[in-house]
Order: sequence, then structure tokens, then C-alpha cells
Amino acid sequence: MTFDVTADAYDRFMGRFSEPLAVPFLEYGQVRAGQDALDVGCGPGALTVRLVQRLGAAAVAAVDPSASFVEAVRARCPGVDVRLGSAERLPFPDDAFDRAVAQLVVHFMADPVAGLAEMARVTRPGGLVAACVWDHAGGSGPLTAFWAAVHDVDPAAPDEAALAGAREGHLAELCEAAGLRHVEATTLTVPVRFTTFSAWWEPFTLGVGPAGAYVARLDDERREALRARCERRLPPAPFAVRASAWCVRAPV
Repeated sequence: MTFDVTADAYDRFMGRFSEPLAVPFLEYGQVRAGQDALDVGCGPGALTVRLVQRLGAAAVAAVDPSASFVEAVRARCPGVDVRLGSAERLPFPDDAFDRAVAQLVVHFMADPVAGLAEMARVTRPGGLVAACVWDHAGGSGPLTAFWAAVHDVDPAAPDEAALAGAREGHLAELCEAAGLRHVEATTLTVPVRFTTFSAWWEPFTLGVGPAGAYVARLDDERREALRARCERRLPPAPFAVRASAWCVRAPV
């Protein structure tokens, strides 16, 4: 899946959650100095930046199907090998990296099993594949309050709970279907603080992802009704949203 939005819009919408997640995710993926790593579905580069800090730009590669994100990462991370491409057909040779990592990407892959198998293909024997996906199905993801409010006013609206890897255990099942063995799983949770309700709401109006696309389809009256419902569901500002992600790692 490509994102037809600017890097800035994506950062404002999901970067506020993905950036704090990046550090514990790389710890879980056992990314260490002296390794080289591939960031699969790098987006605007939240994880890529952290990889560069740990490994150095020359030891990092990144790939994404959205041209605007590729351009953003090239500008943000000079010296990183950033390529346009899909997870299902990674433009890298076999056994090229010590780590292949995918943060918040598997659920947007056209074929998650193929994408995870490709991650294993480009990882050297003795290396590690790691991936994480928000808990959209279990009620502890970053968008839980938003989709609950949507269903208050539009009970039939599709949400993100059925996306690949979004329910407990599914990410590990996908890894095993991709041929990975000895898959380990955990949950990582990050708190994100908002000083005002508007700071939380405004990025939903930027058209990013399924949530942004839903808001973009609403007329002014329905959008305001949803906004008001969201505000009633959230605590008074300032407040924090605790966002949890299902995470897996597997040796190659």
C-alpha cells in the first residue's frame, strides 16, 4: 500500500506515536553497533533515523513504495541507501543484512506472508527479522478512541481491526506462514501526551491512512459530530494516550 500524502502529514498523524516506539522496538530487535540493517516500509523515516544513530548511515538501507516518503528519507538521512520498492519484492540481494525490521508496516502489505518471507531472504543466516503492528483489534492501539467514536455515530463503518497482524497472535502466525521459525512475540507500549484536544484531533483531518480517509469522506456536519464524540470519549486535556503494538522477532 502506498500513501498519497506528504511526509509532513504522515509525521504529524502517525509520527507522534511511531517515533517513541522506534527505540524500544530496535531494542527488541537486538539492533547493535557493528551490524547493518534494512528498514522495510520506512515511511518518512522515524525508524531509519534511529537506525542511523545506532549503526551509522553507511550501515543502513531503507525501502518504501511511496515516492514522497523515499524523497523525505533521502533528505533526512544522507548516506542511507533509500530505494523505491515494495516489501513483497525487496530490491536487495539474498543475505544482505544482519537485521531486517518493519515498524507498523505488515498490516499495509499487499501480501504480508510474501513480505515477511522477503525480509527473511535478505537477512543473513544468524541474523534477525523483527516486525511490529499496532494493536488495532485488542483495544489498546493509538487509534482506539477514534474508532470507538466512529462506531458511536456510524456503527457499520469499517475500522482497522481486521488488518493483518492487528490482533493478538496473528503477526506470529504470519511469520510462521512465511517460513520463519522460533518466532518470539511481545507487546510494546508507549505513552504520548497531548496538551489540548485539538492537538490530538487535527492530524486526523490530514487524510492519512484509513482513519484520515474516513474523516475526509465526511461532510462538515458529520465531521463535527465525530469530532465532538471523540472529545467526549477522551479525558480532559492535558491527557496521555497509551499506544500498544504487537511485536515479533525471529532468527534466520
